[in-house]
Amino acid sequence: MLRSRSGRTWLLLVLATLAAFELSGHAGFGRYAGLSALLMAYIKGRLVVLDFMELRRAPFIWRAMSEAWLLVVSLSIAAAFLSGSVANPIV
Repeated sequence: MLRSRSGRTWLLLVLATLAAFELSGHAGFGRYAGLSALLMAYIKGRLVVLDFMELRRAPFIWRAMSEAWLLVVSLSIAAAFLSGSVANPIV
């Protein structure tokens, strides 16, 4: 499984998901936990786009558009999170 790129990517996605899940249980970290979870989501999204949607070897324009879209969405969510316009869920 670890010999193929997709196998290594899958394992990294699973580990990042477990790390984000563990991080979500530590509300004391506040914004750092939220930003860390957003960063992990961006990295996971990029891995999915490049490796599982096979855009790593796609023409530059398709890869650039996909990565730009992912970056814009991630930065928009982070900006909303940091501005406080995202409602805090009731725990």
